[in-house]
Amino acid sequence: MAGPSLRAKGSSKSKNTSNSSSSTSSTSWTKGNEASWASSTTSTTTFATTIHEHGGNVEASGTKKSSTTTTTVSSSKLSLAVHRYSIWLEENQLKRYAPWIAIAIAVLVRCTISLGPYSGLGVPPRFGDYEAQRHWMELTLHRPVRQWYSDKSKWWDLDYPPLTAYVSWICGYVTNREKSTLSGNLINPEWYAWETSRGYESQEAKLYMRATVLVCDLVVYLSGVIVFVKRWFDNKPWTRQHTALILILLQPGLILIDHGHFQYNSVMLGFVLWAVACFLNDQDVLGSIFFCLALGFKQMALYFSPAVFSYLLGKSLRQGFFGCIWKLIKLGIAVILTLGLLFSPWLQSQEEILQVINRIFPVFRGLYQDKVANVWCAVNVVVKIRDIFDTKDLLKFSTLATLLAFLPSCLHLLVKPTKRGLIYSMINASLSFFLLSFQVHEKSILIPALPVTLLILDEPAAASLFNTMATFSMFPLLRQEALELPYFVLIGFWIWMTWGTFKTASGLMQFAATLNLLVTVSIHLAELLVPPPARYPDIYPVLNSLWNAAGFGLYWIFFNYRQFTLVNTPKMGLRVTKPSKLE
Repeated sequence: MAGPSLRAKGSSKSKNTSNSSSSTSSTSWTKGNEASWASSTTSTTTFATTIHEHGGNVEASGTKKSSTTTTTVSSSKLSLAVHRYSIWLEENQLKRYAPWIAIAIAVLVRCTISLGPYSGLGVPPRFGDYEAQRHWMELTLHRPVRQWYSDKSKWWDLDYPPLTAYVSWICGYVTNREKSTLSGNLINPEWYAWETSRGYESQEAKLYMRATVLVCDLVVYLSGVIVFVKRWFDNKPWTRQHTALILILLQPGLILIDHGHFQYNSVMLGFVLWAVACFLNDQDVLGSIFFCLALGFKQMALYFSPAVFSYLLGKSLRQGFFGCIWKLIKLGIAVILTLGLLFSPWLQSQEEILQVINRIFPVFRGLYQDKVANVWCAVNVVVKIRDIFDTKDLLKFSTLATLLAFLPSCLHLLVKPTKRGLIYSMINASLSFFLLSFQVHEKSILIPALPVTLLILDEPAAASLFNTMATFSMFPLLRQEALELPYFVLIGFWIWMTWGTFKTASGLMQFAATLNLLVTVSIHLAELLVPPPARYPDIYPVLNSLWNAAGFGLYWIFFNYRQFTLVNTPKMGLRVTKPSKLE
């Protein structure tokens, strides 16, 4: 069964001469050579490139009226198991059920991962991120709003922005039988009793906590993915849309951290998705509000802020003087009102708002945490920069380095504020922050992984490999929490789903994917079979960090190059040499 087709109009040259007969000429495109165009007399030549999808194969053919011109365009097949599954759904007239099946698969995978251990399980006295999130529900439930960021209990200080606190309060409120009508026999207020509930662990409490993550994921992130896919792949074959939906929903790193390790990153990333979807639809004010909500939930959304700012400013500057001023006023009002409402309880006192800011940006924690795969951790293996420089100097160095890293991408976006450019610039800005900024954790790789994953059909091989590396880079953290089995299952599942993207990728990308797989497997086997030497107990996490830091650095170069050469970046995963004639 032939699938739907996408037609791209090409340019043609015509030359009219009276009382003469038509003449035809045919040419072919070969990789690396420009096309030459046939000329005709007393006829108008038209060129159309038809991309025809059949069984996952992509074909391109050129046609010309009144004469024949055959053009061969280098293209890549979308040889993915998920894509073949999407075609099967279409052929069997099951399209109407496809979104629900995709959602069911995503929920099933998340629930399965949530059955495993979580951060800090049975590890007193501080336990882990699970206990931190549980305590914030306890804190917001039992303390006045203005004391949330100044509490002196010394037990997992609230260090995320106010929207996280509000969500924590809602989750805790449901369990309070005295105030809430929603709680019942399955919900115990002792889970969040003040001080006496510290370190509380039970199957029922775990079930409720896991449920809060799943509900937040479905409400914000999953809905954001659906809206983004509909807008980014608008007028594209349905099978492509469904393939992208499944792959984005099954991004392994995010599932392992949120539903295994235990966090709510999907809320922040979901708001970012909603913002991007609005920008794609030219709803810039609404998109700015959603982006402020992402910032209000987790400050790490700042990784995207240079790209978002450059895009909105670039669009505004193209609207003339008065149009630019009016748009900037609207955007400014939306941003100020949104952030003002979120921070309003603490705006009454300068001391209180400074306390909130100090909690959200804890400089005292140092340059990076654990063995994160970024530049500073890699350099520190050779030069102990944390011992040589004090924290204030490192903060200045890292801030300057980050600024210089994302500046070219953002300036390019400012001059050419395109929607595709926005996605690439979000990758480059967030990768700059991850590689060079101050206070970076392993989990921060999830931030650049989001826009990379959104290009899963535009840059299929690159996006597939990036997610594999991002998940591998978090393995030392996951191993500490006994999440090895979910890790191996999910990363193996992802490689199986996306390995077909490398079959028609460039030779260099095929080599990179194969080399990365060999190195990843080798490090895992060595860690399993060979105990680390007493002198270097952290050798395997360090090797992991060094390898992935190098890989992410190369990706920073790659995506900057792709952004600056967007005219040569094909649509929907197709590789077209010299495509300017088609665009």
